[in-house]
Amino acid sequence: MKRLALRTGVRWKISIAIASVGALIAFALSLVVHNAARVSMLENARDLQMNRLLWAQRMHETAKPKAAEPKWGWGTKVNDPALPRQLKALLADGRQATYVQEHHTGAPDIWAAVPLSNGDVLSLHGRFADRSAAIMKDLDRALIIGSVSVVLAGSALGVLIGGQLSRRLRRAAAAAGNVAQGNTDVRVRQAIGGLVRDETDDLARAVDALTDELNARIEAERRVTADIAHELRTPVTGLLTAAELLPPGRPSELVRDRAQAMRTLVEDVLEVARLDSASERAELQEIALGEFVSRRVTALDPETVIHVVHESWVSTDPRRLERILGNLLANAAKHGKPPVEVTVEGRVVRVRDHGPGFPEELLREGPSRFRTGASDRAGHGHGLGLTIAAGQARVLGARLTFRNAAPGGAVTAPGGSSGGAVAVLWLPEHAPTNTGSFPILQLPD
Repeated sequence: MKRLALRTGVRWKISIAIASVGALIAFALSLVVHNAARVSMLENARDLQMNRLLWAQRMHETAKPKAAEPKWGWGTKVNDPALPRQLKALLADGRQATYVQEHHTGAPDIWAAVPLSNGDVLSLHGRFADRSAAIMKDLDRALIIGSVSVVLAGSALGVLIGGQLSRRLRRAAAAAGNVAQGNTDVRVRQAIGGLVRDETDDLARAVDALTDELNARIEAERRVTADIAHELRTPVTGLLTAAELLPPGRPSELVRDRAQAMRTLVEDVLEVARLDSASERAELQEIALGEFVSRRVTALDPETVIHVVHESWVSTDPRRLERILGNLLANAAKHGKPPVEVTVEGRVVRVRDHGPGFPEELLREGPSRFRTGASDRAGHGHGLGLTIAAGQARVLGARLTFRNAAPGGAVTAPGGSSGGAVAVLWLPEHAPTNTGSFPILQLPD
C-alpha cells in the first residue's frame, strides 16, 4: 500500500521551526517575567501592609484609655472574625504574619496580623492596589506584543535563511539533472555559487567528484570498446573477403552471411563509441521534411505506408536523419508486424508497427546497447539499432521517444495491452550550433 507523503519546502520547514522555537521561548519568558513581577508586587504590598499594621499596633498599645474597638486608620481590626484560618495558624506561635488570599476573579486580598500583649490579634485587610493591577495589565500587554514580534521576526528570519538554502539546493538539483542528461561540463559547486560555505557545498563537491569518476569510467569503457571494435575491423574485413572467394553453395552463403553480420556489428559498435564521445557534429541543410522522409523510406522499404499530414522545412543533417529512419524501420521489421506506418506532421516523425510493442524495460529506461528486449520481441540483432538512433537524435538536437499504441490507436502506459510500437522523433525548432549545443526542448509526450 502506497503511503501518502506531504511535500513541503526547506524554506517553510525552517520558518516553522524557528517560529515554533521563538514562540516557546517567548511564552516561557513571558510566564517567568509575569510571575516574577507579580510576586515582587505582592511582596511589596505585604511589606506595606505589615508596616501599616505595626504602626497601628504601637498606637493601640500606647493609647489610653483603650476603646473597645479602636480604629487607627487603614481598617485595622481586633480579633476580626473574617481572619483566614491559614493566617490564624501562622499566628499560633505568637509571630506576626502576612497572607495573600486569592480569588477566582478580581485582585487578591492582602492580610497582615500581629498578636497583642493581651492575647488579642490585630489585623489589617486590604485589596491589591489598583495601580499595581494596572501595571500588571500593561506588563502583560507588553509581553504579548513582544512575543508576537519575536515570532514574526523569527518567521521572517526563517524564510530568509530557508529561502537561501532552498535556492542553493534547487540550483544543485538542476545542475545534477543537467549532468544526468549528459552535460558533463556542468559543475554543481559552480552552479550553487554563494559566499557562505555550508553542507550544501560539501554535497556539491561530492556530486562533482562522483561525476568525474563516472565520466572517467565511461570514457575508459568507450575507449576499450572502440579499440576492440577497431582491432576487429581488419580481420573481419579479411574474413568477409575470403568468404567471397568460396565456391558457390549453401555453406558459403552461411559463412558470408555471418561474416557480414559480424562486420555490421563492428561498424555499429564503432558508431556507438563515436556517439558516446560527444564529438559528433551535425552537417546542416535545409530540407522539406515530408518529401525527404517519403523518398528515403520508400527507398528503404517500399511496403511502408507514408502519411504527410503537414509539410515543414527543417535545418538538419540528412545523413543522420536517414540513419535514424533506417534503424527505426529495421527495428519495426525485425520485432514488429506489418503494416509499418510513417507519419510526418510538421517537425514530428512517427514510426509505428502493429506488433507486440516495446518491452517495459525500454519504455522505462530507454534503449540500451546489447539488449534486444523481451522474448516476444526477441530474435536476431544486438540491441544497437535504437541506441544508435537515440544517439544520432541527440547530435541533431532532437528527442526520440518510445510508446506503445492500444489496439484502437491510443497511446498506452507501460504494462498495458499494445497495438504496436510507436517511435516519435521530435526535431528541434532551432538547429544545433557549430559547437554541438542546442536549446533544451520542452515538447509534449
